[in-house]
Amino acid sequence: MVDRLAGKVAIVTGAGRGIGEAIARAFVLEGAAVIIAERDARTGEATAAALRDQGAKASFVQTDVTDQASVARCIALTVAGHGRIDILVNNAGINVFHEPLATTDDEWQRCFAVDLDGVWRVSKAALPEMIASGGGAIVNIASCHGFSIIPGCFPYPVAKHGLLGLTRALGVEYAARNIRVNAIAPGYIETQLAIDYWQTFADPEAERLRTYNMHPPKRIGRPEEVAMTAVFLASDEAPFINAATIVIDGGRSVLYHE
Repeated sequence: MVDRLAGKVAIVTGAGRGIGEAIARAFVLEGAAVIIAERDARTGEATAAALRDQGAKASFVQTDVTDQASVARCIALTVAGHGRIDILVNNAGINVFHEPLATTDDEWQRCFAVDLDGVWRVSKAALPEMIASGGGAIVNIASCHGFSIIPGCFPYPVAKHGLLGLTRALGVEYAARNIRVNAIAPGYIETQLAIDYWQTFADPEAERLRTYNMHPPKRIGRPEEVAMTAVFLASDEAPFINAATIVIDGGRSVLYHE
């Protein structure tokens, strides 16, 4: 631990598992106080408790990013407990994959409610607190779907394209207020969701290896690798990086495809 985030207060949405949990763990190791803003009370409290057991400053606030009152409560409790918000990581997201004409209005709205509207809802609530305290950093967890289209994954890439636009717009709008807004675009990351997906195949190990071989390093990313990029973007080591997107996919998105 080198305390790159010492004294900072961070909210991480969707931090009960996967990439969000890895980010929360990396942040506390770097000295931050972290609020686990998670809808699932079981995973959210478990993550916060595990971090506290390690001596970290971590608390759980049950948060539904699709609900304005829930988001307002998270922001209010964070400010009441810590006095300010220095970092916001918008990680909460859902996969909604369909063929376009098979996408119902409900599925379209469900995707956007979390993956785009939810990010804006939490950012809109946190920004005034950052402005009041003299600055901050927002890190949005986007996706390689934000610039690449994979058939059958609609409308998820539409929401993620929008998230990159939101990142750029907010980054430009609030730069003079000492607030940086950036995004991370992960590719295939070995989370429990990926493992569960491989288990749906007749030969899960063969599917895992097929996925690995799609990537130049012959493996896929780890949640911790996304987390350390989030630490960098949230820290004082990235003072002039703003309205940018860092891709974490092992080079997959630039690989030539026949």
